[in-house]
Amino acid sequence: MAPIKVGDTIPDGTLAYFDDNDQMQQVSVHSLATGKKVVLFGVPGAFTPTCSMKHVPSFIEKSEELKSKGVEELLLISVNDPFVMKAWKKSYPETKNVKFLADGSATYTHALGLELDLADKGLGVRSRRFALLVDNLKVVVANIESGGEFTVSGADEILAAL
Repeated sequence: MAPIKVGDTIPDGTLAYFDDNDQMQQVSVHSLATGKKVVLFGVPGAFTPTCSMKHVPSFIEKSEELKSKGVEELLLISVNDPFVMKAWKKSYPETKNVKFLADGSATYTHALGLELDLADKGLGVRSRRFALLVDNLKVVVANIESGGEFTVSGADEILAAL
């Protein structure tokens, strides 16, 4: 499947997360993004170096600035199970407005056309690193990385586009 691009409508899909009462919830991506300006960003894996030390912190640190520019939701997706995503979220002193969403079987990642096969490294199918600025389900900005790079998908690049 071709990667999602500017002008496309994001597909709907169901992702999992743990709420504030420590209960696992299933949520529709469209329920989080319909009628809103959101950033959907994906990483190859929880607890991996670039994801944990650069990509996710960029959105946590810039979350208030993104909100001030009209972004209503910051949606982090990773091909990990909800328990891993819960533990990863807890590893940050503060996550501000970032929602940690699990795409355990990479179903949603496949629907976006952003899967990355890392089987040769023992990691299976993961997500390419990306950041999408979405306005009422339409992709306005599609910053998709090549390989393991982290050059275009951080919060600063989304802020520049706003």
